[in-house]
Amino acid sequence: MILAALCFILTIAIYYATKVVYRKYTRVYLTPLLITPLALVIIILLGHVPFHTYNAGSKWLSAMLQPATIAFAVPLYKHFDVLKKYAVEILFGVMSGAMMGMLSSALFAKCLHLNASLLDSMIPRSVTTPIAMNVSQLIGGIPTITAIVVILTGILGSIIGPLVIRWFRIDNEIARGVLFGTGAHGAGTSKAFELSAVSGTISSVSMILAALFTLCIAPLVF
Repeated sequence: MILAALCFILTIAIYYATKVVYRKYTRVYLTPLLITPLALVIIILLGHVPFHTYNAGSKWLSAMLQPATIAFAVPLYKHFDVLKKYAVEILFGVMSGAMMGMLSSALFAKCLHLNASLLDSMIPRSVTTPIAMNVSQLIGGIPTITAIVVILTGILGSIIGPLVIRWFRIDNEIARGVLFGTGAHGAGTSKAFELSAVSGTISSVSMILAALFTLCIAPLVF
């Protein structure tokens, strides 16, 4: 019990420390979404801490994801006029991005000569984890593998996204939000809120729409 509590405290402490460092230096490779998991994995492996012990302490953090997701409704309400104005553009961008995400995953898996179950596990990689696991199960994938791929996609998307914005000089807040929400789900949305409240709001909507679109389309297409 004591070890589980220490794991809980350690997780928060590492995240807070990496957040402080990231705010000070603002380097892509110092993002807490990348450094925190790596640091925790290293500590758990070196300390020979069983996963069930760590999970017993940190499960409360996972439970907080639900109210945190619901909290996205606040910026949605504040910027509803923006959502209404650009509804068609957002919907078209999300549908295009979600379809490209699924097709690129399938193509990538084919190029690596992965078997059918692994291919199906990668298809919903750009969707938030709970829905991605359901989609994976519906089309014959392995939900556990899907969860890992989704997490990696979110981390990479939050790191690569700012570079894409800089290279292609994407200045529009709506476009930035659709980019992060459709391509990197929750992790991308967190990054979008760092850019602006409007981008974060659009990213929240895009993440939800991409999840619903993938849930409806993936079982039919694949």
